[in-house]
Amino acid sequence: MDYRILGTTGLSVSALSFGASSLGSVFRNISEQEGIKTVHTAIDMGVNLIDVSPYYGLTKAETVLGKALTTVSRDKFYLCTKAGRYGENEFDFSYNRIIKSAEESMRRLHTDYLDILLLHDIEFGDRVQVLEEGISALQDLKKQGKIRYFGVSGLPLTILVDTLNQINLDVILSYCHYTLNDTSLETILPILSKKGTGVMNASPLSMGLLSMRGAPDWHPASQKIKETCREAAEYCESQGTPIEKLAVQFSTAHSFIPTTLISTANPENIANNIRWMNEPLDEVLLHEVKKILAPIHNETW
Repeated sequence: MDYRILGTTGLSVSALSFGASSLGSVFRNISEQEGIKTVHTAIDMGVNLIDVSPYYGLTKAETVLGKALTTVSRDKFYLCTKAGRYGENEFDFSYNRIIKSAEESMRRLHTDYLDILLLHDIEFGDRVQVLEEGISALQDLKKQGKIRYFGVSGLPLTILVDTLNQINLDVILSYCHYTLNDTSLETILPILSKKGTGVMNASPLSMGLLSMRGAPDWHPASQKIKETCREAAEYCESQGTPIEKLAVQFSTAHSFIPTTLISTANPENIANNIRWMNEPLDEVLLHEVKKILAPIHNETW
């Protein structure tokens, strides 16, 4: 496993990290035993950063993860969770709710501190409340030693940049913007470097677009994006390489992006993802796939 420093936090994080949303049965129903074994497999193979949220499975992901971590030494992993989003359309970035949310998460996760706490999907929140109350809550939690570092997550890169221009953040989490089909995260790396803000890149498979199974029905991408990604997946299969492998190798190869989150609740899948990182990237295949995806490059939703 390759390890890189996350911004100016000093945390040396695994290039591939574990996204625990799958533990909340977000993509399919999973058993606790399967989820726990997946967490243990990831840590045993060198993953040391785990990201979760009370929103995933409506606290189920945090609950299962907490059970998995009770048998793991706390110095073996960095723990990141979120606050502010609690349902499909339930957002609350008020000061008191963020404080309460952090305490609830720590109880579910069986820990007395969090390495990172993020405000979750801030584009859906009231901007004044996010900046004046949510961030203030994070700052106070950090002063109290309950969290070590803080930041925000969101899909639109513009909302992340706007927040960075108003407040210093230790970390941001961006998803679906450094993948085979969308590398727009690169455009904000200069401001992240200038601010000393670490970036966590999530969803190298573009929430299922870059997979043979294909995007789920709820995926917000356009039909054109879905069809083009499907074409790329079928081409990879014809060449004997799963597109998932190429996608993970590509997203984790960027030396200025410290870590990329992958989410699965299958022990075999997480083991495969970690092994793929140690194999050479097929540059010829990458070139051909990029050509296929060129018509939709950096198109988002």
